[in-house]
Amino acid sequence: MEPTAEIRRLLDIMPASGRMIAKITSKPEQPKVIDCQFPLPWNQERPIWINFDLWRRMPRPQRDMLLLRTVSWLIGVKWFKPDLYQGIVVAGVLAGTFQFSQGDAMGILVSGGLSAIAGYQIWRQSRSTQSQLDADEAAIKVATRRGYEEAEAARNLLGAIEAVAQIERRPLDFTELVRGQNLRAIAGLSPVGVPDTIEQE
Repeated sequence: MEPTAEIRRLLDIMPASGRMIAKITSKPEQPKVIDCQFPLPWNQERPIWINFDLWRRMPRPQRDMLLLRTVSWLIGVKWFKPDLYQGIVVAGVLAGTFQFSQGDAMGILVSGGLSAIAGYQIWRQSRSTQSQLDADEAAIKVATRRGYEEAEAARNLLGAIEAVAQIERRPLDFTELVRGQNLRAIAGLSPVGVPDTIEQE
């Protein structure tokens, strides 16, 4: 597989919002098939690293779904939207700036602490089981606009999750097992979906 040609192809299937922020890079030394970092608010570009030696071991539909799912998760992490925690971060930064200009050490400490706690909550929400399920479903929606049937897209994403674990020689983790159950339900392979209590974790 020639990485440059595959990157071009992957960029073509990405949603427009993904092409604006995501940058696909070949990283042959990494042990993971595909990887990305949690996007921080000051990073406009959100890199996605692919080990193409491992990537090529999966069929194209699975590769498509894995890429769309990664992009959907990156797009889903929003630091600046009308939300309690985002509001606290902004208020904390503004208060911290004001306190700094006033030379108030205690005010700086309190506002900085509030911002840190709210930032941690945003990070935690973006890593939650629900956010992972949301990213899967967003990827399936994009795939249906790229010619896939919903059930077919869900089956391919399920196959990609299992294939990645096998290629990386590791067991599926808890979140991947939950995602797999949800994808089986979407694909019509199982009548049982994900319980609400697990989704809310």
